[in-house]
Amino acid sequence: MNFVVIGAGAWGTAFALHLSKRGHTVSLAPRRFEQAVNLATTRENRDYLPGVKLPPSLQIGHELAPLLMEADAVLLACPSYSLRETCVRLGPALADAAARVRVVSLAKGLELGTHLRPSQVIAAVLPGVKRGALTGPTNAGEVARGLPAAMVLATEGEDADVVGLQAALSSATLRVYTSGDLAGVEFGGCLKNIYAIAAGCSDGLRLGDNTKAALLTRALAEMVRLGVALGAQPETFYGLSGFGDLVATCTGAWSRNRGFGEHLGQGRQAADLIAESKSVVEGYHTAQSFFELCRERGIEAPILTEVHRILYEGKPPAAALSALMTRGLKRE
Repeated sequence: MNFVVIGAGAWGTAFALHLSKRGHTVSLAPRRFEQAVNLATTRENRDYLPGVKLPPSLQIGHELAPLLMEADAVLLACPSYSLRETCVRLGPALADAAARVRVVSLAKGLELGTHLRPSQVIAAVLPGVKRGALTGPTNAGEVARGLPAAMVLATEGEDADVVGLQAALSSATLRVYTSGDLAGVEFGGCLKNIYAIAAGCSDGLRLGDNTKAALLTRALAEMVRLGVALGAQPETFYGLSGFGDLVATCTGAWSRNRGFGEHLGQGRQAADLIAESKSVVEGYHTAQSFFELCRERGIEAPILTEVHRILYEGKPPAAALSALMTRGLKRE
C-alpha cells in the first residue's frame, strides 16, 4: 500500500519506519520545510528519534499534493492541538483522492474549546472522508527498533474495508486489532495521558508501589465510567487503547506525561515545565478539555479533577492525594 505520514515527531517517524520495513511505499511529511530538508539530508531524526537511521526507501517530502496523488492511507501523527490546522492544510491536497483515501489519526487528545475527539475534528474539516484512529501502548523507540507491540485500529461501526488496512499495518512485531468503538478507543487514548500525570506525581512524591497500584486501578474504573457516560462501550477500556495504554504510559520511564507528573511531584510548577518542554505533553491540554467536558455533562471524575487542580490551580500533589484518600467511603 501507499502511505503518507504527516508529522515527523518521534511517533510519526517511528511508524513511517515500521511501514517502510513492511515493504510499503511510504512518505514522511514534516510540518516544517527545514525539518524535511534536514531529514532528507541526514537520514536521521536527531531531534525526536536520535540514533535511528531512515532507509533510502522512506521518502521525505513537504508539499502534500504530490505525496497524496497515489496514497491509500494518510496517518496524522500530529498533536491534538494542531490536528485541525493539519486537516485544513490537507484538504486541498486531498480533494482528488478523498473518495479512496482513509485518514487515520494517531493523536491522543481532545481539541481545546470544542472537546472534539480527533476523528470528529477530521470529520468536521474533511466531511465525507473515511476516517479512523490507531492507538495503543506503543513507545516510539521500541517500535522503531522492531520490538513486539500491539495496537488497535478503530473505525465507526462495522467497516469491511478496514481489514486490508489492518493487514497492511501488521507485521511479525506489530499486531493490529480492529474495533468498531471509535469513541471508546479515542477516549481511552486521551484519558490515559491524564492519569499518567497522576502516576508521575506519585513517583515524584516517592509513594511506592502500593499507591501506584491503587491509583491505576481507580483510574481504570474512572476511565470506564467516563467513557460509558460519553457513549463508549465499557469493554473497550479493558483493551489496548484503555488498560494497555494506561499501564504503559503510567509506568514507562520514557513516558512524557508520567515524567511531567514526576517533576510536579518533586515540586515543579506545571506552567514552567510546559514552557521548557521540547515535546508535547498531551495530558496537560487534555486535562483542561476533559475537565470542562465532564463539568458540562455533570460527570463525576475525582482523579481527573484533582489532576486539573494541580495543573491549573497550583494545588500541591500531596494535597490532591489527601483529597482523594479522604473522600467518603463506598463499595468498590
